Amino acid sequence: MTQRFIAIDQSTSSTKALLFDEQCKVLARTNVDHKQYYPQTGWVEHDAEEIYTNMVEAIRKLMENVDLHYSLIPHTFSLALTNQRETAVVWNKLTGKPIANAVVWQDTRGAELCRTLRSSGMAKMVFEKSGLLIDPNFSATGVKWLLDNIEGARDAANRGELLMGTIETWLIWKLTGGKTFATDYTNASRTMLFNIHTMQWDDELLALFDIPRSMMPDVLPCDAIYGETTVEGIFTKPIQIAGVLGDSHGALVGQMCFTPGSGKVTYGTGSSVMVNIGEEPKMAPEGLVTSVGFSAFGKVYYGFEGNIYSTGATLKWIADQLQLVGHPSEMEALATSIPDNGGVYIVPAFSGLGAPWWQSNVKGAVFGLTFATTKAHFLRAALESIAYQIKDLIDVMARATGGRLKEIAADGGPTKNKFLMQFQADMLDTPVVCTEVDDASALGAVIMNGFARGIWKSFDEVAPLRKVTEVIKPQQNPQKQTLYQGWRDAVNQLIK
Repeated sequence: MTQRFIAIDQSTSSTKALLFDEQCKVLARTNVDHKQYYPQTGWVEHDAEEIYTNMVEAIRKLMENVDLHYSLIPHTFSLALTNQRETAVVWNKLTGKPIANAVVWQDTRGAELCRTLRSSGMAKMVFEKSGLLIDPNFSATGVKWLLDNIEGARDAANRGELLMGTIETWLIWKLTGGKTFATDYTNASRTMLFNIHTMQWDDELLALFDIPRSMMPDVLPCDAIYGETTVEGIFTKPIQIAGVLGDSHGALVGQMCFTPGSGKVTYGTGSSVMVNIGEEPKMAPEGLVTSVGFSAFGKVYYGFEGNIYSTGATLKWIADQLQLVGHPSEMEALATSIPDNGGVYIVPAFSGLGAPWWQSNVKGAVFGLTFATTKAHFLRAALESIAYQIKDLIDVMARATGGRLKEIAADGGPTKNKFLMQFQADMLDTPVVCTEVDDASALGAVIMNGFARGIWKSFDEVAPLRKVTEVIKPQQNPQKQTLYQGWRDAVNQLIK
């Protein structure tokens, strides 16, 4: 029987639905954007109900592009899911309604609580149990804020009426009509409430953030079957939901980083740099965190990771907010119309600085402006800021894993920017490998779906499906050290 995989990639800015075949080729895709809410400085919210509605609409549009005879064989289809991580939804299980907008991973309203916890000596315990640093990026502070500040929420939680989850948990709960309340190991490991050694929700961490255990979902492997759905009647018979993991972890799997020491960079709204470290949850070096990389075939594989809050988001800000270009794709031509950045550096700390700095109170800044600065200099500085931030992380990661990485697998929309990819390779002095599938996160979810449903039975069986399209080799750049030092000088002015 012909298999068709519907992969949902629910990201920070939109919801994609992609149709894959058994050779992991994309047959069709749709995309629906959702609104960003910024009610106060540093706050970022999403409407969880809008995201669910958009997901259903994306699947509906996708199926309209599929030959009609497929709909007569509904069990040919299955649904895989990858998602923006850390964004926290709290909803009432009796009404099925969120108690407020979701608190997005970029939101910094929990910064003061994090400072208090760090100053009271909690950092060591949190790090040893969860593998994470105390930071508002992770879900726990957003959930606590909602319980403490939404009228009646704390009492409802204590009565066992409220549920919490990251976006995939909410979507699965809705898709299954409330029958499945579950997350996967990777998303759980990004909440600051999950013990990566016991692979369970941790009572001490829950108590630290005053979150009742009754709110927490079941935790399953990535290659599990999560239930069935008709997707609001789009399918005449239920199809299986199988293969769930966070977007950065999905990209690690989609780039076939199955062996320790293999790593990837995902260029999205923010960027994740992750390296597979094997089956032992080693404590990350300063500036990095340890997360569950993925789980499959009864085993758990861990990863060192660093997260950058604003990479693709910086380009979107320039296009949408500043309106310097109509679309980020227009930036490359202008950026390469000049020989260098003219001494201009943009530090895009719109939501603070992520790894390896972890400075949530820092604001974005621009350095080096003169009367000679043009729009082209500004755009080039924005693109370069992505490569500098990735280098900050790769340097720490290389030291932690014993030397310079042989190559870095890259995915995400910005990989189409040839200037950025070449500049990245030059800055890292490491080849950057781009693959056939732009949507590596979605591919990772499809692979886990196939593992769950017995379509592929080993890593070796699926690894050959990865097709490399381009290897960008580093070139000699005599300005490299000077440029990077200029970046570090700019960052240091903000974090003193």
